This record gives sequence, C-alpha cells and structure tokens, in this order.
Amino acid sequence: MTKPFYDTLKLGILGGGQLGRMLLQKAADFNISNAVLDPDADCPCAALTDEFVKGDFNNFDDVYAFGKKVDLLTIEIEHVNIEALEKLESEGLKIFPQPRIIKLVQDKGAQKIFYRTNGIPTSEFHLIENKSELSGHQSFLPFVQKLRKGGYDGRGVQVMKTAEDFEKGFDAPSVIEKFIPFEKEIAVIVSRNEKGEVKSFPVVEMEFNPEANLVEFLFSPAVISSTLEKEAKEIAEKIADDAKITGLLAVEMFVTGEEKILVNEMAPRPHNSGHHTIEANATSQYEQHLRAILNLPPGSTESILPAVMVNLLGEKGYSGHAMYEGMEKILAIEGVHVHLYGKKITRPFRKMGHVTCTGKTVEDALEKAKFVKENLKIIS
Repeated sequence: MTKPFYDTLKLGILGGGQLGRMLLQKAADFNISNAVLDPDADCPCAALTDEFVKGDFNNFDDVYAFGKKVDLLTIEIEHVNIEALEKLESEGLKIFPQPRIIKLVQDKGAQKIFYRTNGIPTSEFHLIENKSELSGHQSFLPFVQKLRKGGYDGRGVQVMKTAEDFEKGFDAPSVIEKFIPFEKEIAVIVSRNEKGEVKSFPVVEMEFNPEANLVEFLFSPAVISSTLEKEAKEIAEKIADDAKITGLLAVEMFVTGEEKILVNEMAPRPHNSGHHTIEANATSQYEQHLRAILNLPPGSTESILPAVMVNLLGEKGYSGHAMYEGMEKILAIEGVHVHLYGKKITRPFRKMGHVTCTGKTVEDALEKAKFVKENLKIIS
C-alpha cells in the first residue's frame, strides 16, 4: 500500500525569498502542505504559502519553534541558525539538506578544506583570522579575499591586486584564494536522495554583470567541449556523494585557459543557475529538490530546448514601488517566459525576477534575451 505522505506531510521552508516561492509553486503540484519562516511579512513566499510564520531564521528560538510545527524542513537560504537545526535533528526531525551540510557551506574556509580533503580541484588558498595577516601573503598576490561567513551575491568578496589593496581588506576570518584568470564560469546542479541516487543537470555557462557582480545571462547548454561537460558533471556528482547530501547542490566552477576545471563555491539548495530548468528541461530544479528530499526517484534532466536566462534587476537610479516598463513588448515574442518574484519595492540591482528565453539554438535564445534586457525596465 502506498504511503499517502502527500496528504499528511507538512513541509517547512526556512527563508521566504524567490527560491522558496518557486519551490512552493512546484510543491502545489505534489499536494504538499507547507509553512514558511521569514522576517518579512511581504516576502515573495508570503502570498503563496499555506502558513506564513514571521520570524528570524537566524534566531535559535524562532527556528526551533518553527521546526516543531513541520514534518520535513528544508532551506532556500543557507544563512540559518545551525544550533536549532542540530537540536531538531537530534529529536528526530528530517532536515534536508542536513545541518552538517549547511554548516559546511556557511563557512567558505571549511568548503575549501573539504575540496582539498576529498581531492576536488580548486584554487590554492590560505586561511587568515584578520586584516593584519594580509601583509604576510604578499607573495601570494593577486588573490581574492572572501569572508568565511556571511557573504552572498558578491558581498564579502574583494580582489587584492597589490599590497596597497590590503587597507580595504576585511578585518574578519577569511579565506584568500589565488586569483584565477578564467575563461568561463560554469555551474552544475546535482541532486541526491537518501537512497544515494545521484542525477546532474547539463552544464550551464554564466555571464556576470561586472557592476553588480550578479549573473546577467545564463546559457544552457554551456558552450564547452563534451570532455569538459563530462568532467564538470563528474566533479559535481563526486561532491554530492562525498558530502552525502540529501537534496539539491549547485556547484559553481571556473574553466581556465588551459581547459582546467576548478571548483569555486557550492550552494545546497535551488540556485540562480537553475531557474531556466522550469521551461528548458524535462524536470525543473525545484521538482528535483522535492524528489530528493522526499526520497523519490530523480526526474529526467534532459534539455528540451536551448535557453538563455536573464535576471531582472532593479534599474539604477530607481527606488520605490516597482513598475515594469516594456512588458507588452517582450511578451509579444515567442519563447519568452517571465517570472516575477512578488517583490513590491525595487532598488538598484535588486533581483526582481527573471526571464527565460527558449529558442531553436542558444544564439536564437540569446537574441531574445538581449531584447528583453534592453526593453524591460524595472523602475519606480
């Protein structure tokens, strides 16, 4: 007899942002009741969840009390209270990804040690405790300083080219990584369920906005050789297996001019590099995450159509109630799929949504994505 867990299980999500919003949209297809914890009553998830709980996902008491209300707990942001999760797990609550995985990913230094220990290719690095230690690594220049904890979307990261740059350094525990003059930035999203079944999506390529340090365009499939595609997927799958994660894992990588792959960072949740899968792949990253944490077989990750995703960022010079200029113009184009995140207030470079453009070729999709970028403006 099939266990009717779809009717009885209550899924809790820590974080109410756009990743949670899109996860909720897929959870509805599985008939899964849900609850969301977030400090913002107007967060993207608030209007869609069965139960919204206003609280701080970094606060022990808020996270612990929330966890006692659900049957299965997951995250859409990794900056959450680990101590509460560890206590809930010790009391029998299923939490995926597991607290030990979230704890690992919260610390960029621990991530680098994990890669080194498990033979995962990554850049050379050193760990430092404070700003004064930067001067002892002049021979390591140029390098990138990253705060070990708290950074996201380019925050907490800065490039050190010369010793004069040390003055602007972070005065906190950090990892310094050898600067990599890479040719491409790619990503692989991989899922793993409790049975140990692993499945990866095709490799994607990312192009970043140099001013905002956020993904501007994402290309699927990546324009790389079949050899590199195979190697990148094998690396991502090895990380998932070595970590024994349950859930989704996004692995960001550099491709050097010598066609060498180096792992940059990872995120144990749905990720910006997988938004396109909603239209462009047989199974979306959100469905795949649900399948993994419910211990169901992974879905097909086959590409259906070439795609280019463009992030919708708030325009420079505008802050206030969001208005979308040019929507009719872009929706007149075949293969343009708009996803707005329900954020009422815009500000410069804030992620307000994304558009996935599908086409017969990546070049065809890119032409549409460029049109979207030029014609859809988020103002106030």
